[in-house]
Amino acid sequence: MTRPGFTRSSGFAARLASADRPLIGTWVKIPALEPIEILADAGFDYIVIDQEHAPLTFEFAYQATVVAQGAGLSVVVRVPDRSGSHLQRLLDAGVDGILVPRVTSVEEASAAVRGMLFSPRGDRGLGTTSRAGRWGGTPRDEYLRFGDEQVLRGVQLEDRGAVEDAEAILDIDGLNGVFLGTGDLTLSTGLALNDPEIQKLTDFLLAAANARNIPVGTAVGTAQQAREAAERGFRYVMVSNDTSLLRSAATSIVADFRA
Repeated sequence: MTRPGFTRSSGFAARLASADRPLIGTWVKIPALEPIEILADAGFDYIVIDQEHAPLTFEFAYQATVVAQGAGLSVVVRVPDRSGSHLQRLLDAGVDGILVPRVTSVEEASAAVRGMLFSPRGDRGLGTTSRAGRWGGTPRDEYLRFGDEQVLRGVQLEDRGAVEDAEAILDIDGLNGVFLGTGDLTLSTGLALNDPEIQKLTDFLLAAANARNIPVGTAVGTAQQAREAAERGFRYVMVSNDTSLLRSAATSIVADFRA
């Protein structure tokens, strides 16, 4: 039975699997709830709370998750690092997915995924009395099923070695999402985004993931770039972020006025 205050979206992995189009999201970097409601009103499918490149606390992530899910958004969190220390509490908070940044090897990817899977496949602890378990209101079997089947367990591949190892990484039990970090990929390789080598690596990752029906995401700056990414095969795309959207709108207004 649905009760006020107990809104729950489908896990992001399940939403990706059932979507008939690529999903569009954006990064959240501002530690306030109003931008989240605005993004929901604008029609985004999901948000990614960015704890890697923004000063966002666990408490804010928890509150933002409640507000966003209540507004119909799926919530993914990019954790600060690949240590695994942030996974349990965020999963207990009921997020729809997690992205682990800077994953460079099969071993790191495997450890990240295991931290998001229940035993015996993984190391995630049982927390049925958390928000993810509706404070004890969700039957144990359903709580376990949702956690293992519907939550996105994604790793970010951001250097050449990780992308070249993509087939082995994608074969990890329980991995159900991957994200191509093109910014750090260009930084680590010293190549421009349109360099043929970067394009070859991108196509290799997309082909390997498509063969395994694992969705690949990426981040871009504009709607046109998002359309191009979707046409190329990316199944979830982050476009800009809340701070850049605000800056762009504010700068445009001032420039138009002064002109």
